Amino acid sequence: MIVPREHIAIRHVADRIAEIFGGSELAVDTRNDFRGVDGRNWDAVVDARGLTFIVEWKRSGSLGIVGPAIRRITMARSHLPPDVIPLLAVPYMGDAARQHCERADVPWLDLSGNARIVVPGVFYQNLGNANRFKRAGRPESAFGPRGSRITRRLLLEPGKAVRQRVLASSTGLDKGHTSRVVGKLLETGLVERRPDGIKAVDPNALLDAWREDYRFDRHQIVRGHIASRGGDFLTRVVSQSLNRIGADYAATALPAAWLWTRHAGFRLSTIYLLQPPTQNLMEEIGFRDETRGSNIWLVVPNDEGVFDGAKLVDGIRCVHPVQVFVDLKGHPERASEAAEELRRRLISGGGNDN
Repeated sequence: MIVPREHIAIRHVADRIAEIFGGSELAVDTRNDFRGVDGRNWDAVVDARGLTFIVEWKRSGSLGIVGPAIRRITMARSHLPPDVIPLLAVPYMGDAARQHCERADVPWLDLSGNARIVVPGVFYQNLGNANRFKRAGRPESAFGPRGSRITRRLLLEPGKAVRQRVLASSTGLDKGHTSRVVGKLLETGLVERRPDGIKAVDPNALLDAWREDYRFDRHQIVRGHIASRGGDFLTRVVSQSLNRIGADYAATALPAAWLWTRHAGFRLSTIYLLQPPTQNLMEEIGFRDETRGSNIWLVVPNDEGVFDGAKLVDGIRCVHPVQVFVDLKGHPERASEAAEELRRRLISGGGNDN
């Protein structure tokens, strides 16, 4: 289904409000005088059964698009009477944006049948409906394989502003590509341009927006099995072999999360290799092709930027925690738990414990 034009979408939003709250007194005003603290009008005002909803419509429910709207609603709330409810509306609310709305207590609904509206006197929640507006192909994004180098670089030192020319030189991107990616990030409101350079407005939001768009299966993954008595032991044995033959590598996902935090034991070991594994390497580490029941993934990244910020941790080279965090999205076992521990200990605080 195609995302409708704004004026049609607003009518659908009003219909959703009518379904939820009853539509006998429904009134819709798209030429209203309600203004946010930024001086800009809201997209519509919908009255239903004694409640007034001021609607902020966005064409997408990705965090990169709705992040500024979440901040706008949060700022506006304290300036509004209690019976006026700012409401974020989208075609389909993505998981990352949904979580940020919940953290910020921002009411929202989508045209796919999902909603969470929790305000004084009102509790309505309906989740789990599928996206009715899936698009063929991949939309243009600031988080493509090479473009992600900019986000990764900003998150390596989240409290620091970086000049655009330094972003270009440190990531190996040309000035034009850097300018386009930075422009997209600025449009989302996830980063800002300051006198001293480009800086993440909210590093956690930028990280979540990157993770939402990220697909680990876009890398080349060779799944297999190596006889071992555990994930940590396996990672050490393989890393020793890789060091011995001089291969460029770095552990990621579950083993790297374990090495960075010592939290969440694991079986599956995932290791990036700069070059595809050779037959000699396979024999050296005792690798056996085995998709089902595999305990090791050898991964050739779709961009070598994944190695940016890699460090030795307890003798094993690991990618930076922000890369580990997004890579965990495509992993089984205790990946979600490991990701949240990584965020809590190493990312939100902007440091590490090693």
